Amino acid sequence: MSNTFGNLFSVTTFGESHGGSVGAVVDGSPAGLELSEKDIQLELDRRRPGQSNVSTSRDEKDLVKILSGVFKGKTTGTPIGMLVENKDVDSSKYSRFKLRPGHADYTYEAKYGYRDFRGGGRSSGRETVGRVCGGAIAKKLLETIDIEIYGHVKKVGEVESNPKPSQIKRFVEENPVRCGDPEKASQMEQEILRAKNKGDSVGGVVEVIAEDVPPGIGEPVFKKLESELAKAIMSVGAVKGFEIGAGFNSATMLGSESNDPITIENDEVKMLENDAGGVLGGISTGMPIIFRAAIKPTPSINKKQKTINLQNKEQIDLEIEGRHDPCICPRVVPVLESMAALVLTDLSMQAGKLPQDKIP
Repeated sequence: MSNTFGNLFSVTTFGESHGGSVGAVVDGSPAGLELSEKDIQLELDRRRPGQSNVSTSRDEKDLVKILSGVFKGKTTGTPIGMLVENKDVDSSKYSRFKLRPGHADYTYEAKYGYRDFRGGGRSSGRETVGRVCGGAIAKKLLETIDIEIYGHVKKVGEVESNPKPSQIKRFVEENPVRCGDPEKASQMEQEILRAKNKGDSVGGVVEVIAEDVPPGIGEPVFKKLESELAKAIMSVGAVKGFEIGAGFNSATMLGSESNDPITIENDEVKMLENDAGGVLGGISTGMPIIFRAAIKPTPSINKKQKTINLQNKEQIDLEIEGRHDPCICPRVVPVLESMAALVLTDLSMQAGKLPQDKIP
């Protein structure tokens, strides 16, 4: 399995949903970066379960322990090991032989022939704990060159919001849906609760914005900035679609509408619009990088579904038990921010915008 992401700056995640722990090893962080468990905990707290009535009731505190790579509050340049123990585990509702529709049960069984089926094992969304650990460090590094990354839930079901960046920064952490528009947030919450009360789930769209990314980041032709972002975002289990800038709307635009006009401001090249999403030719333009991800409905629902018993090959009805998110979008926001941070950190190092050895 490919469990490592990145080149000069990389994160390797480990652990299963109902195993003893999950976590990550980050390699390539330069020495001298101020880093504490609190820095990582701030991001993990945004991802952790049990935060509201629109998330799973699994009560994991997700307390991180830094095992290596940090001494007296600063990174040493060596691998940074981070561990998060699984505490609130109930494996009694899971069976290897009853394949859950919409999950990776069958494909992991087909590939490996033997698997940890408890809570989805390695294919569980709990694997993203390690991604967020790595992303927290990447965000700290990007702060040294003034890059800021933030996301929001743009759509849940049929409810869509179009908040301004200032609204996103102000309101996202003030509501359980992580929407930048308080009015739409309330509507989204009701949409989620309606699905939950029916024993169902609902999907949506998460948008991520990276501001103050300097021009020149990206490695054509096979490591273009948008292709690395697409790979990173699509590696998250709940994601079923990716677009950047105008995205799929580009297919209905004329060239005269799609092309971003170019001008000079304070002796710097600027785009008057940003349908390109901050990337041209696989390289950052200096405009904000804006992308969106389509998030599927959580496959664990309390409705009867058709499946088979793998042991005797019989068709059965399955009603999934356990504790699950009726909508995963709010908790996906910090995960997608982390993946964007990992990409931008790695490519910034390749472009010479971030140091590889030590923080000046």
